[in-house]
Amino acid sequence: MEPPVAARLPVETVHQFGVETRTRVDDYDWLRDKDSAEVTAYLEAENAFAEEQTAHLAGLRTQLFEEIRSRTQETDLSVPSRVRGYWYYSRSFEGKEYGASCRIRVSDPDDWTPPQPAEDCAPDQPALPGEELLVDLNVLAEGHEFFSMGGSSISSDDRLLAYSTDVVGDERYTVRIKDLATGELEPDVITGVLGGVTWDRAGEHVYYTTIDESWRPDKIWRHTLGTDQAEDTLVFHETDARFGVGAGRMRSDRFLVIASGSKTTSEYRVLDAENPEAGFVLFHPRTEGVEYSLEHAVIGGEDQFLVLHNSTGADFEIGRAPIVPTGPEGWTPLIAHRAGTRLEDIDAFAGHLVVHQRSAGLTQLRILELRHDAVGPDDGLGDDYLVEFEDAVYTIGSGANSAFEQPVVRLGYTTMAKPPSVFNYDVRTRELTLLKQAPVLGGYDPADYEEHRVWATAEDGTQVPISLVHRRGARDAGPIPFLLYGYGAYEASIDPYFSVARLSMLDRGAGFAIAHVRGGGEMGRHWYDDGKLDHKQNTFGDFIACARHLIDTGWTTSDRLVIEGGSAGGLLIGAVLTQAPELFAGAVAQVPFVDPLTSMLDSSLPLTVAEYDEWGNPEADLAAYDTIAAYAPYDNVAALDYPPILAETSLNDTRVLYVEPAKWVARLRATATGRRDFLLKTELSAGHGGVSGRYKAWTDRAFSLAWILDKMGLAD
Repeated sequence: MEPPVAARLPVETVHQFGVETRTRVDDYDWLRDKDSAEVTAYLEAENAFAEEQTAHLAGLRTQLFEEIRSRTQETDLSVPSRVRGYWYYSRSFEGKEYGASCRIRVSDPDDWTPPQPAEDCAPDQPALPGEELLVDLNVLAEGHEFFSMGGSSISSDDRLLAYSTDVVGDERYTVRIKDLATGELEPDVITGVLGGVTWDRAGEHVYYTTIDESWRPDKIWRHTLGTDQAEDTLVFHETDARFGVGAGRMRSDRFLVIASGSKTTSEYRVLDAENPEAGFVLFHPRTEGVEYSLEHAVIGGEDQFLVLHNSTGADFEIGRAPIVPTGPEGWTPLIAHRAGTRLEDIDAFAGHLVVHQRSAGLTQLRILELRHDAVGPDDGLGDDYLVEFEDAVYTIGSGANSAFEQPVVRLGYTTMAKPPSVFNYDVRTRELTLLKQAPVLGGYDPADYEEHRVWATAEDGTQVPISLVHRRGARDAGPIPFLLYGYGAYEASIDPYFSVARLSMLDRGAGFAIAHVRGGGEMGRHWYDDGKLDHKQNTFGDFIACARHLIDTGWTTSDRLVIEGGSAGGLLIGAVLTQAPELFAGAVAQVPFVDPLTSMLDSSLPLTVAEYDEWGNPEADLAAYDTIAAYAPYDNVAALDYPPILAETSLNDTRVLYVEPAKWVARLRATATGRRDFLLKTELSAGHGGVSGRYKAWTDRAFSLAWILDKMGLAD
């Protein structure tokens, strides 16, 4: 087959900045008409071309799918988590795309050791005595090409379950409420919801968030059970287009919160369940550049808010404040700011505090014990220490810890070679108990793999960490193929993680690496600040430096180095392909943000205005326009010999529109020299996260992995 050729229908736009102008010509803007028969035909032609061009990999794709499946325990259960008087857990079943949620009653209120479900029980048999099926997602998904559960929550009396579903992929959910005593659905139907809902303490109302035309969460509503959605009360409307809003409930169950936030500023309102007539009270009005969040704690017998904030330093501080409106001058330091240790979150329990932090590029879990013999809040703190493991490269974080009174910390731990493990850490005894490690079938042994942390040097001298893994001894004969992954935006950290699907690549002799580039949050807030706005080039330069480091130090060679990134990471991939195409043997760009200038110039598009603090506002600021134009992959497609590219997107994606990679591939085909090996694969019934259902996801990943292995020279 010849590759599809998109018609060139030039659209010229002129942007005025005082006496200066900037002119753009977009030949493929017509591809944004999602409802056009011509656009549909073009996307289907691209899919057919991608299938034909990869037909020689069909057998490998089938093999990879079976390898993923054979390593996965398809009928499995999660470790039960306790919420009030019940243990909750999920089940998965062989042959089923989705799982089911279940619960049993707590038999001993003083025992925080979760029961062990029978992992070998049949799907139609209870995994534990007295098992109650809450919801079977396979039943909810019947008849739908796409299905996603947005969230679920139980009322405080444990009687009602509210859950939300999306059957399109546009992340606009419908909420239903189930009476768990009768198994029947209540008449309530709430549509257009972002995510799930939050119950009030009485179980009479739920709070939920809706979005505006630009897909910005802007309104919080209160729904009274048994009424029509048209009668719901608007509780809060966020009118600043840079801010989004959400609602939640603190672990202590005393306070409901409404949080407003932009990329740089936040603001909280709280409703005290012991004084609901007061309504939502503003804790501290937004101050540009000040970010904060609240957690309710009881220290030394006194109620107080723990305030995680950046008003004293970029890496945040935790202060204490009374449970009344209080400004930064009243936030007494609990954990003072320390440059290089980024405080990310804090969870309060009756007997201890858990702090999520990161230092030297690695996550840490910190415990502050509370003294029960204290006579005041200033005398209520005990020992302060880290929960430590022996591995050099790892990821640690707390898991399901819903109960304020629980004396144990449920935590998760993984490395790039060790499957995810669930532990209980008993604060009373300081004992760490392994509850479950994700099973990997087929005789998997983590000792068969090596993990390393190496450092690349960027052009400005900055040391950039790289986490990597490969099969033990794979490099004994010299460089090996590598897949290098990157993201680098929104202060999102791509911490070391385990992947069953990745084993199929490692066991064929390849390695996998994560470039922890600036724009992410791995090395603290400055790492993020140094990779956004007019510093965005650092993200791309860091990734190129990581690639060169792997090549120059003998880990791999440019003809066997494939790169991958998704969403904002797809922007990263697109940028480095133009800046250093000679370094790479292939590139996978998933739902890639490759046309940022067009998107950021249109304030009516989803998320654009809220993104000004990340990318800049090219509509109003000439410098921002020129900065984005200098790196935007679509604008910088050139007559270069690009390596092979696989661009993957979804038609119903509301975050990164399908038109961005569609236009990018069309321009690459029309402009590039040399091989011009470009594929566009569009999921026609999916959103930003791709297809739904685990078997469909495995099939999709097998497609990508087969293509990657082919470009590495490992397809045979």
